[in-house]
Amino acid sequence: MLNPPAADIPSEANALSTSAPTVQHFRQALLWPLRLMPAPGAQPGHHHGPWHVLREMGDASPWREEVDEYTGDSSRFHERHYNEFVSFLPYVQRFLYGEGRSRKGGTDSDGDSPMRIFRRHDVAAVRLVSKPGDAPVTLDVIHCDLYFFFDVDVVMLNLEVGASDMSLAQAQDILYRFGRAYPSGWEADGSALHCMASVEWLGADGRVLASSDAQQREAFLSHVAQHRAPRIAAHWAYLMQPLVSDHSEDAGVLRYRQIEYYRMPVMAYLSLDDPRRLRRDDFVRLALVTGVGSGTSEAHLPYAEHHLADFEHKYCYDRFWVNAGAAPNTRYLCNGHALIVVGDARSEFFCCRDRGVLAQFRHQHFLLFLIAHFQKASLLMFSDQLVEALKRLDIRSTPSVKQFKRAIRASFERFLRFTHRYWFHEISEQAQVRALSHMCATHLGLDPLYDEVKARIADMNTYLDADSLRRQAATVVRLTVVTLFGLIGTITTGFLGMNLLAEAEAPLWRKAVWFGVVFVATTWLTIYTMVKSQRLSDFIDALSNDRLGLRGKLAALAKVWRPGAD
Repeated sequence: MLNPPAADIPSEANALSTSAPTVQHFRQALLWPLRLMPAPGAQPGHHHGPWHVLREMGDASPWREEVDEYTGDSSRFHERHYNEFVSFLPYVQRFLYGEGRSRKGGTDSDGDSPMRIFRRHDVAAVRLVSKPGDAPVTLDVIHCDLYFFFDVDVVMLNLEVGASDMSLAQAQDILYRFGRAYPSGWEADGSALHCMASVEWLGADGRVLASSDAQQREAFLSHVAQHRAPRIAAHWAYLMQPLVSDHSEDAGVLRYRQIEYYRMPVMAYLSLDDPRRLRRDDFVRLALVTGVGSGTSEAHLPYAEHHLADFEHKYCYDRFWVNAGAAPNTRYLCNGHALIVVGDARSEFFCCRDRGVLAQFRHQHFLLFLIAHFQKASLLMFSDQLVEALKRLDIRSTPSVKQFKRAIRASFERFLRFTHRYWFHEISEQAQVRALSHMCATHLGLDPLYDEVKARIADMNTYLDADSLRRQAATVVRLTVVTLFGLIGTITTGFLGMNLLAEAEAPLWRKAVWFGVVFVATTWLTIYTMVKSQRLSDFIDALSNDRLGLRGKLAALAKVWRPGAD
């Protein structure tokens, strides 16, 4: 969908249009990781299989399970899908596509397909206004998906939009302002800070389906004051329906919470008429997603020079940044939160959606970006679950302690399954995919985060094991004391070898009475010994202590019946 003519572009964008290259084709993919939460009173099955809930909703939900090129008709399977598949190592292929991902005999095993995709088709475009008074820019919605993962309470929203013929300043502004779940603040005049002034989802007929409410300052302030949690902007809340924010008043079985920063991870593809005309500050602004520059022809870095001294080494993948090859002057920029590719629009391979860089951007590069952020979101989710389990713990309440133990054990088991099913350092042997994957993982700090969460869960599990051993040891001590004192009576009666009461020929009722009396007395004595077992254990320790005199041993015996001796 074309944008407004140059005369309608904001002034700061016009200032750069004469010197900056033109973006002939623009793609932006947003990835929003969220944590799934159980609804109050919901059945456990609903929480662990959210895709089942969406299926059962039918027409009440706009989401439909995506029967993609790997699960549907093989005629839809093209070369770009084959190239995507073979880019990854076998264990990653099993994560992304499952064991064949076919539904033979009508069966549908969740374990066979760890990743489930749902797509909505009612949102056809999005109309954006960067600042009040600016002309609107309309982007096509290429697709809008939800990604669910088996055995992990994480859902990821993926929105891909695109447009043609826009200025570099427009592209930078959209990258900077669009993917924000809510405003970070407000200007003195009440306009939302760093956000789009207006966002409208459009249907295929041009009808407005939902609009942003970022300018409603009081609604966001009151929500945080009441819930101690941010309020999701209205247009993103609409896009997620029937999933609802866990802190909202809306009713819904499927609920979610924010798990990462409010700025959504972003990917972008920029096909430029001459990428060599980009200045260093342009690359810095694209790589770090800092928005539009000063609006002058002079180069101004967004940060201090010494802060960006290692920019090219740290954030740029320049293997193809040469004036040669199938896609000359192609540069990849990655800071973990963003993955940007810029290249030459005159290169047929760079613009090819079947075999070229555009196809790679939408398939291989998207998947490596999704894997990295899914791993990070999962680790943060495990960390949150540990904190919540500790918050609910009341050591004075036996049911609370038991619930805490069950929660920690369950977290430990899920973390083990996550490690063996979803955690891997190498996803590909292809140099480009491998390098970009390492850049994402390094900037996101996945390895340190994994080690931290693993250590926390291991500490919790070790504590539970130690507590179980302590309880078992205490039980053994009590049983030993009871056995020791019961041994006195057992040996005494056994040594006598005779009945103290000659009731062998007595009537049955008398035998029953004596049996009951002895049974009650023995039971009471056993229970009383167990009650005093801790103090009796201390007395036994005192008896076995050679350095303790007779008086000390008698004092230890007296403590058995002394009130408050513990």
